[in-house]
Amino acid sequence: MLEAIIRFSLTQRLFVLMLTAVLCALGIRAWLQIPIDAFPDISPTQVKVILKAPGMTAEEIEQQVTQPIETELLGIPQQQMLRSTTKYAISDITLDFTDGTDIYWARQQVNERLTSIWDALPEDISGGIAPMSTPLSEMFMFTLENPQLSLLERRELLDWEVRPALRAVPGVADVNVLGGYAKTYQITPHPAAMAELGISFETLQNTLVRNNLNAGTGRIVQGNDVLIARASGRLTSLQQIRDLVVSSADHQVYRLDDIATVSIGHLSRYGSVTRDGKETTEALVIALKDSNTAQVVGAVKAKLAELEPALPPGTELNVFYDRAVLINTAVDTLSTALLQAVLIVIALLAIFLGDFRASLVVSLSLPLAALATFLLMEQYGLSANLMSLGGLVIAIGMIVDSSVVVVENIATRLAEKPGLPRLHLVYRAAKDVAVPVVSGTLIVLIVFSPLLTLIGLEGKLFTPVAMTIVFAMVSALALSLTVIPVLASLLLTGNASKMPGHILALQRAYRLSLKRVLDAPGVLLSVLAVLLTVSALLFGFIGKTFMPPLDEGDLIVQLEKSPSISLQASTRLDKQVELALLSRVPEIRQIVARTGSDEIGLDPMGLNETDIFMELNPRHTWRFDDKEQLIGAIREVLLQFPGINFGFTQPIEMRVSEMLTGSSGDLAIKVFGNDIATLAGLIDQIQHLTRAIEGAVDVQSAVVEGGRFLDLQLRQELADRHGMSVESLGRYVKAQLEGVMVSEIIDGKKRFPLVIASRGSVNDPSSSIAALQQQLVVMPDGTLAPLQAIADISFREGPLLIERERGNRFGVVTSNVSGRDIVGFVEELASAIAEQIALPTGYYVDFGGEFENQRRATNNLMMVVPVALLLILVILFTTFGSMKMAGLILGNIPFALMGGVVALFISGEYLSVPASVGFIALLGIAVLNAVVMVSHFEQSRSVIMDCSTRVLEGAVKRLRPILMTATTAMFGLLPLVFASGPGAEVQRPLAIVVIGGLVTSTVTTLFLLPLAYRWLEKNK
Repeated sequence: MLEAIIRFSLTQRLFVLMLTAVLCALGIRAWLQIPIDAFPDISPTQVKVILKAPGMTAEEIEQQVTQPIETELLGIPQQQMLRSTTKYAISDITLDFTDGTDIYWARQQVNERLTSIWDALPEDISGGIAPMSTPLSEMFMFTLENPQLSLLERRELLDWEVRPALRAVPGVADVNVLGGYAKTYQITPHPAAMAELGISFETLQNTLVRNNLNAGTGRIVQGNDVLIARASGRLTSLQQIRDLVVSSADHQVYRLDDIATVSIGHLSRYGSVTRDGKETTEALVIALKDSNTAQVVGAVKAKLAELEPALPPGTELNVFYDRAVLINTAVDTLSTALLQAVLIVIALLAIFLGDFRASLVVSLSLPLAALATFLLMEQYGLSANLMSLGGLVIAIGMIVDSSVVVVENIATRLAEKPGLPRLHLVYRAAKDVAVPVVSGTLIVLIVFSPLLTLIGLEGKLFTPVAMTIVFAMVSALALSLTVIPVLASLLLTGNASKMPGHILALQRAYRLSLKRVLDAPGVLLSVLAVLLTVSALLFGFIGKTFMPPLDEGDLIVQLEKSPSISLQASTRLDKQVELALLSRVPEIRQIVARTGSDEIGLDPMGLNETDIFMELNPRHTWRFDDKEQLIGAIREVLLQFPGINFGFTQPIEMRVSEMLTGSSGDLAIKVFGNDIATLAGLIDQIQHLTRAIEGAVDVQSAVVEGGRFLDLQLRQELADRHGMSVESLGRYVKAQLEGVMVSEIIDGKKRFPLVIASRGSVNDPSSSIAALQQQLVVMPDGTLAPLQAIADISFREGPLLIERERGNRFGVVTSNVSGRDIVGFVEELASAIAEQIALPTGYYVDFGGEFENQRRATNNLMMVVPVALLLILVILFTTFGSMKMAGLILGNIPFALMGGVVALFISGEYLSVPASVGFIALLGIAVLNAVVMVSHFEQSRSVIMDCSTRVLEGAVKRLRPILMTATTAMFGLLPLVFASGPGAEVQRPLAIVVIGGLVTSTVTTLFLLPLAYRWLEKNK
């Protein structure tokens, strides 16, 4: 089959060249159309259910909302994880499904279960399934600034002008509006006036509901025309609301204005947004799952540019987070490294081949293979991101291997037999090396196959790496047997095989060195034995982690304050922190802080929790050399605010951590159990233990206990006398404190709630406990009494937060790890917990986050890599027909790993998944170089009978291809070692391992392998 492919290509050269031109066009088109993102899609198939229960405590919501829904949802098939967070007034339930589950099917299943239980939930529950997004969908954030507009007006502008326009942009799932005041039409009743007229709270509600509507009544036929009749009563203005008739007793008309104050108000606030010490409003654009992030961000920017002229004068849309900046920076980093790698490889080819035409033919395989890879990426739905482009950079040095072998053999044949037909010689030369070339590529593909077996987060991250390498290698193989022979037949001359002078000099030096080693191998064996032992010892000192942290550019500081703090006090403290940071840390360009939960409920934070987004100035303006020093300076400022817990993270890092464990931080220590008080005690102990472990920074625990509640207990004897029920009392008091929505006012495309509330009034009962006790209550029978006369008011403590996983309660301690590896940190902490904390029966500790991913990835690779090595052994045995030769070639692997370990230790990098990928890449290159050397020894067996001569001459002849393979792979990865910018830190450990391993692997291939081969031959 291979011979037929080569024959067809050479007999139909014009057709092959035309196909090559088509490939180039399609490849360029694919590159321009491939989705571009910072990361591959790492989120699972996830469905969120967000329910709001105004006025209800966390414990009440758990009992009446969260638990019943979880019980209903637990039976859904293909479910991987069910996690919930319950806080005051909100329940956030997250379901993760197994990879490959259709998102629409998953949402349908959840919706059906939710519908079936909805009638059993409390009346005031609202919400449902969240927009179809992922944890990484928060791609664009901006504040709306206009000093001439109030916070209420700015919020109205975002809600009804900006948000609807952005929601129409393709790829946008929703736009979350935060901060400011959501406008309402507020009715503040006067209890005394209502009691005097005998108007109860329920009567007032019913009057508002029944009179704020337009009712269709039918049609009237008038001649040939039909007129539609309707009863019109829809309220549209404050004056119309004030003029609404509520009573006409004793022939006297009483309007709403007589018993209540009607004004413009706002909904109860569960969060706020501040920018540089001043309150503001914010919009957060959420992308649809599987959308092209770069395209969506571009479309959002275009829509905002279109909207801006129509906004009120002085309005500024201040963008403080733009995912496209990270995408462009990361892709530019790897694109630059890719270009540098290509240029380095081309230069090396020119040095080793010494012929311009031969170098040109081999070099053309690089862009052609890259374009073919882009085409395959498009067909298989891969995006261009840090990982997929990193895979292409890794493959650059290996792409040329097959073409080098083919071109070198063609050049040799053309020089040896100049009299024979040119195409015949090219055909014979390409045919002779076709099988070894295919075998070598197959070995590389098998080596990288373990990456395709990874699951979870590591699988989503590194499957694109493996697939890109596979695409590139298969494309390079196809080109080497089709296009490269055609180009060689057109461009190469007989002089192409002439060995350059510097290579001849290198061969002479190598011959002398190898002869000395063959004559006296003791020194080499001693040195390698020592290095192998040292590297094994060093391996034990190398820390282990999951992934090097990606520098996203900007920073987030998460603040946690006293659990009972009010929104006003929390916001005031945020402003102080922001002003202190801006004055003392000039590296910060601007700060936008978000306190409490958002409107949709995608991020259900408490009033005591704040995410501070810091947009940083360009790095060249910093006083510090790196980001760690900057974080240290920020930490110094924050430590001046006692009573505040804080932690550092980044936008994507925060969402990935929350996706994995439900909380942010490098490590999440979860304690499972049922009793809230017991959980709180264990969490406190573990938090103190964690702080004592070396490397622990930003240690926090979610506040479980500490909530104080006012308990209103209705006095039944008085209640029965006046017809008052617990439900009526609860609704009345809720109207005074929180506000009760009874209808809505429609103003064109705008809709505003019509609420009964006392917020902001002179007699606002939410201002103090005394005011609440004296609050007058209108009984159903018209009697007027202060609240303390009909209800006992007492204090009660309860949980502020209840977190659950798979139906079980848990508490969590989070920590970042600095200055050491996370695996060693977890092992030390786990040992300390086991020794110092006695867990009650039914309680257990689980570690999540990066540690869990690293452990799973390591276990996976430890199982699959030996299988891959076994397959390689089978291929080698099939090729050489000797288990000894196959074992000899595989014996090169430990020495390749030796160099990788030493390089990793010297560089200070940890053993991470990228480093493991580097070790896997080393296996393939080390085996290929050994195959090149041993196969030549075997081929020359019948020509050179003396073993020592055969080994010496064969090794010298194979010096150039081995050095070419090793140096192109090494120097092709060199740009990744010295690259700076987002994305470089992820690929750097991989490059360091491969470069270090290739140094030792090349030395052992050139010296130890010939020595070992000769020993085997002599001891047959």
